[in-house]
Amino acid sequence: MKKYISLFGLLAIISSGKAQITMAIDTIFANEQMTVSLFFPDPIRQGVTGSSNYAFSFNRERAQYFGLLQATPGEDSNLLVVTQNGGVYSYLLRYSQKLEKLNYFIDNSDSIGHERTGPSIVPQVKLSLADSDTIPNSYKALDYPKLCAQLLRNPRPFDQIKYKDGVTIRIAKSIYYLNEVYVVFKIENGSQIDFEINSLDLYKVNGNNKRKSSYQELLLSPVYQFQRPTVVPKGEQVQFVCVYPKFTLGAHERLMVKLEELNGHRDMATKLR
Repeated sequence: MKKYISLFGLLAIISSGKAQITMAIDTIFANEQMTVSLFFPDPIRQGVTGSSNYAFSFNRERAQYFGLLQATPGEDSNLLVVTQNGGVYSYLLRYSQKLEKLNYFIDNSDSIGHERTGPSIVPQVKLSLADSDTIPNSYKALDYPKLCAQLLRNPRPFDQIKYKDGVTIRIAKSIYYLNEVYVVFKIENGSQIDFEINSLDLYKVNGNNKRKSSYQELLLSPVYQFQRPTVVPKGEQVQFVCVYPKFTLGAHERLMVKLEELNGHRDMATKLR
């Protein structure tokens, strides 16, 4: 009987030790000036942050063991990572201007469980897009067409970006889901001439374009486009959705939209935040 008691006592000590190791990296601090690296024992398959002011990026084309974390000022959030072998890791995220640690080497013992053997109950969440800029992470993953169609069915307020020669481009507040950003655009053609779209690009810009040495433009390439037209007929308006990899904006960064006309001169470019 004493042998059994000793065995249970040893297991309790080991469990307690593991809990202490987990608590040491339970909260990860990040900001927009530095990149925080997280190295996992197995290649990353999926990584999700709970708030739009945190961005966790990893290689989706070729499985790698590390991911990169950045943040902009905002409330605390969380990070959930699933590795190729099904290991599940969860951490709290907090913004901090000063970072004492830039690299986290994560051990197998830090896993909170396995996706096949751990709890599998997913709460039922009603998807409401009209009053939120973040789609709940607990909602089951939808494919691009279904989610984009739902975004267009839910009326959202648009901000006017630019107006030129009867053509107006508007944009709605971005929607964050998993590691992607959904942006709804609307183009109105109030002129008497069809507007043929040559290109519509979204950029992340840093600095002032009057000071070329410090000015940078980073093109954000969409991973999917839903109902994007090639022509906006005269007197009509169109709405469409572009899906981009998740990004954050630093203190001195802004978004810029460029709309160019094919075989015409009604080109527009403007910055927004």
